[in-house]
Amino acid sequence: MNTSELTNTGPRQGDRFVRRLALFACLMILAADFLPGLVPAQAFADMQRAQVVRFLGVSLARDWRDIRHGAVGEIIVGWEERADHHGIVVSFVQGKGSFSSDTELAILVAVDRAARTAGLRTDSWTVTFAVHEPAGVIYGDSISGLVGLTVVALAKGDFIPIDRTMTGTISQDGTIGPVSALPLKIEAAFQKHLRRVVVPEMLDATDDDWETPFMMQVSPIRSAAVAYQALTDHPLLDALR
Repeated sequence: MNTSELTNTGPRQGDRFVRRLALFACLMILAADFLPGLVPAQAFADMQRAQVVRFLGVSLARDWRDIRHGAVGEIIVGWEERADHHGIVVSFVQGKGSFSSDTELAILVAVDRAARTAGLRTDSWTVTFAVHEPAGVIYGDSISGLVGLTVVALAKGDFIPIDRTMTGTISQDGTIGPVSALPLKIEAAFQKHLRRVVVPEMLDATDDDWETPFMMQVSPIRSAAVAYQALTDHPLLDALR
């Protein structure tokens, strides 16, 4: 069963960051064809900082009913700072699973937007991503906000506890964009014993109502700055510390 992130919003192609992507067509995307036998642990061993974060998605049952189920996956994120300022270097390493090309692009955009919201420069960063769970291809952009804020947390020396997660995108103005299938994702988070889930304050029009499970905190949040505080217990901007 492959985890598929459902989305209803995407990166704005007019972003300065997206335009810059054209200058980095290669983008240092590492695949198993170039690194045979590499496992995620080896890829992250020399990173300055790394952590596992859990993300929410949905799976499709492979039968005639085509039933959707909530699912929880894991991504490994690594970060280090180089001495030069030649531009951000991003690698997507083959783990048990992988990212679709659209999801890779959404993550790149989210990292740039999260960093700009935090007032951080990315031109000396090397960042690496791998899907630890599940064994399949991850689609969509609803994991991108979480991944972008995780990179910023590593750059700032903060940490997102394994029992916290987020679903949503980061919009160009620093707000959290809506995503679909929230009831399924919240139920999946409850089943996996996650204690806090950050969700967009603006809900998707196609979603049904949902209830907060017992002993779990669901936090509807509007801005990336507030989402970061909820995920890490630290302010996004250093000036606020």
